[in-house]
Amino acid sequence: MKEDHRLSPFRDAHTDRSTAREVPDTPQTRSPSYRLAFADDDFLCRDELRPVRLQLELLKPQMMLDAHGITSTIVMFGGARIPEPSQKHTARTQTLADLSEFYDEARTFARLMTEKSKESGCRENVIVTGGGPGVMEAGNRGAEDAGGCSIGLNIVLPHEQAPNLHVTPELAFNFHYFAIRKMHFLMRARAITIFPGGFGTMDELFEALTLIQTGRMDRVPFLLFGRAFWEKVINWEALADAGTISDEDLGLFRFVDTAQDAVDLIERWEPAPPRDDIPGR
Repeated sequence: MKEDHRLSPFRDAHTDRSTAREVPDTPQTRSPSYRLAFADDDFLCRDELRPVRLQLELLKPQMMLDAHGITSTIVMFGGARIPEPSQKHTARTQTLADLSEFYDEARTFARLMTEKSKESGCRENVIVTGGGPGVMEAGNRGAEDAGGCSIGLNIVLPHEQAPNLHVTPELAFNFHYFAIRKMHFLMRARAITIFPGGFGTMDELFEALTLIQTGRMDRVPFLLFGRAFWEKVINWEALADAGTISDEDLGLFRFVDTAQDAVDLIERWEPAPPRDDIPGR
């Protein structure tokens, strides 16, 4: 990204990169060793440069979100395979077809939150999803329905994919590192919502919940859409009975079934500091 106002008197990197492309074609200038380090893709992709790539992947979205003035987000995690109701006949299983109701709830929730976000000029409570299909698409679509903006944090996968078409283009990001992508999900999170999903959703659910459980993150509204689904796939009480979590940990999240229930809980939420101990240890 080129800055509008440079503070340094030195010649800028953009100019030198352009100039370097116009040098005479000789064996020396064709050598990989002659390429400018920051303009050399092969060099930047070396194993030894992983720390640099991690930093760049953290920094680029951070700078662009800052440039848009975005201060807080509403996180929406959920399954990529959940179809919108009009397409539920294409679902691989009857259960997925039945879960299509949560596509509409996700879309409605995102619309309601974005209507509130627009009051801040789309700087606060901005919807952020993984940028893919299913629940993610519903979230970005709901924000679009409200005439607001939304963020999509995509990641490169082995199969061909692209962000859903409802992500605000200027806020569509692509990641190589899952860890950095997860940081960007949570760095501005004012609330976290989890819709039915599979391995990816479970990963996001438990990682975020662990950060809150261990006091590494402030407590925020942590809402699981679809009590029947979550109580069927995870035996929360068994974890508490076994002592692997504490009874108090069951209070770190709430179940909701409708978009309005979620909005009401977020609106009533009183900020809470991070834990300074872990109950049950």
